[in-house]
Amino acid sequence: MRKNYFSLFFCFCLISLLSAQTPTELKSYLPVVNGWNVSADIEVFNRDNLFQRINGAAPLFLENNFQEMTSMVYTKGEDYITIQAYRHSTPIDAFGMYSSERSSDMTYYKIGGEAQADNTGLYCFAGCIYLKMQVNNDSEEIGEVLRTIAKGLTSKVEPNATYPGLFKYFPEENKQEYSESYITSNYIGHEFLEGVYTCNYKKGDKSVQLFAIEAKGQEKLLQTGEKYFAFTKQTEIPEEGKLFIIKDKYNGDIPCIWKDRYAVGIFNENGDDLGVFADGALIEQFVKNLAE
Repeated sequence: MRKNYFSLFFCFCLISLLSAQTPTELKSYLPVVNGWNVSADIEVFNRDNLFQRINGAAPLFLENNFQEMTSMVYTKGEDYITIQAYRHSTPIDAFGMYSSERSSDMTYYKIGGEAQADNTGLYCFAGCIYLKMQVNNDSEEIGEVLRTIAKGLTSKVEPNATYPGLFKYFPEENKQEYSESYITSNYIGHEFLEGVYTCNYKKGDKSVQLFAIEAKGQEKLLQTGEKYFAFTKQTEIPEEGKLFIIKDKYNGDIPCIWKDRYAVGIFNENGDDLGVFADGALIEQFVKNLAE
């Protein structure tokens, strides 16, 4: 199963890269909205000049393998809708950027892979595109126009957009809704922890984050493990498929299992006792799901 999954994932990413949308194509994907006009001019920003548009936010986009941003505008009288379509290297990078900017103040919609929005802004992802839309006027009518534009645009970018495939192995029980995320590097303060999928869980008064690292191969995963154990000064080599504890002085005890090219673990961001999650059952369920 894992070999088939990797092959499908590789093909999906390759197809996405080969069909990466150009600024002109993205503009052509914008739907016609009655009463609204699309500006003839578009602006394009790349890795070298993105900071000119978004200044301090640029480093996070670059960390998520940003390649190009196309800025477009709808106008209707004095009202306007700005559209920023950020193209990233892969769909996972686009999702990672989207997940890093989630807000609990917004409503979620099934637009693209997922969208969050209110009447003044909308954020979603589809394929390699992370889409940010904003308006200058707060009204339910314009909020509906936002969603209409986003549906039309994302359906052309990637009609079958969804979460990265690895999330289907995260156990459903006690999972916190809309807490899935992807971190490209520097997870929990360690630059060698990269390509990390996470999701939050809560049971009673205990909350933890379940994480999964998907390395490019087992050798790469073991190299990452060696760096972590050098940091913690642990000398015992953990057995594949068996639960072990990482003694992280900054993040507390972190139960983990490594299997093939995957490492799975849980931690509490405050370094607190893991309580009901300390037995590792959540980790073991993930590994079981992965093997099925």
